[in-house]
Amino acid sequence: MTEQGDNIPTFKLVLVGDGGVGKTTFVHRHRSGEFEPRYIATTGVEVSTLPLYTNLGPVRFNNWDTAGQERYGGLRDGYYIQAQCAILMFDVTSRDTYSNVDKWYRDLTRVCENIPIVLVANKVDSRDRKVRTKQVTFHRQKNLQYVEISAKSNYNIEKPYIMLLSKLADNPNVTLVREPAKLPPEIQMTQEQIAANEQEWAAAVSAHVPQDASF
Repeated sequence: MTEQGDNIPTFKLVLVGDGGVGKTTFVHRHRSGEFEPRYIATTGVEVSTLPLYTNLGPVRFNNWDTAGQERYGGLRDGYYIQAQCAILMFDVTSRDTYSNVDKWYRDLTRVCENIPIVLVANKVDSRDRKVRTKQVTFHRQKNLQYVEISAKSNYNIEKPYIMLLSKLADNPNVTLVREPAKLPPEIQMTQEQIAANEQEWAAAVSAHVPQDASF
């Protein structure tokens, strides 16, 4: 944790995953003015600051987005150094992005040991879903937290931050006391879609995962 002159706890968060999974969209769903994106040429990433107001007080995340560096097949260590938490994202409409989760995890944890990581499944609004909830087992194998979101519809987009804060603060009862400003949804998830997704989630959580489950 760091502080930026105003005594607000500030955390470096890195976002990793294949290109096109929605990392930049996820970060940019928050209205301009809530953060000021800046590009750090030396590491080839865009960093944006997101303040959150919680029952524990205000906190701040500095989101480090790869901004296209994924095409090199890995990231420079400078991107990961001093990261305090991470979001590992894949796209439920692309099996390859889920298959590559292990590669990103190994790349990240080679530099950052024992930091909170949330596995995030994006684009659950799509009717062309290829990776079902019950097929996602990587988080269980690695003891990670997991959440499903739709960045373009704003569905669950604050949950990864709350999950990370709960780990960082060692407090499972962290909540937001004020919703951050967000851009209007680009798409709308119907109540039927949301209900179906949550029903599938509940079934997957209670399901037994074989020890040799692959991903």
